[in-house]
Amino acid sequence: MKRLQGKIAVVTGAAKGIGLAIAQVFAQEGAHVYLTDIDADGAKAAADALNEKGLAAASQAVDVSKGQDVTALFQTISTEFGKIDVLVNNAGLNVRSDFRHLSDADWEKIREVNLDGVVRIARDGFELLKASKEGGTLINVASIMGHRGMRQLAGYSATKGAVSALTRALAVEYAPFGIRVNAIAPGFIETALTDRVLKNPAIRKALLDQTPLRRFGNGHDVAKTALFLASEDSAFVTGAEIAVDGGMMAGL
Repeated sequence: MKRLQGKIAVVTGAAKGIGLAIAQVFAQEGAHVYLTDIDADGAKAAADALNEKGLAAASQAVDVSKGQDVTALFQTISTEFGKIDVLVNNAGLNVRSDFRHLSDADWEKIREVNLDGVVRIARDGFELLKASKEGGTLINVASIMGHRGMRQLAGYSATKGAVSALTRALAVEYAPFGIRVNAIAPGFIETALTDRVLKNPAIRKALLDQTPLRRFGNGHDVAKTALFLASEDSAFVTGAEIAVDGGMMAGL
């Protein structure tokens, strides 16, 4: 029996990277997956690729920083299915800058996606999660950078730390409705978001030296953790944050 058989799952930021890996694993485990992304063509191509394998997937263009996009997404799913079983808040971005040079515009850009978007998805998706007969599951993708400091990541760290705090608060608030809320805190995962940094040999070596498992993660490392949190295997888990970082946080 597939672990998400017949479930409706939504993954934001699913055109590539961690979000795509999560969508792929969920679909393989029997879920009907909605892949959403600001990159409409990328999300559609990813959904089409899953359909070609006989898996159930659809896509929708969603910019989580825009309320009308989020409203349209949930209206679509409400009409088609009337519920969401698994909702993954993955969309995110970063603008690297020394904090003293971080402009208001760049800060707003980071905040509007990494925090406001997460809030909007978690809030506006509540009724559909509540409608899940099996109990809805909300998974927020945070980051170990919400718990440690690193140069040029202050804005990113601030928003991801807020996502961790929000996860704990929502776990308490949503529990009476049968909704579990957890977070994943990836470390350095080899995706487009980290590509520029990890291509620098000196930085790459320094980060590997801080990682007890001596490798960087990949999207499926995070996706398998998301599968655990989405499935009945974690039925008594809520308010948790799981670091998927090769031991980087433990080694500090």
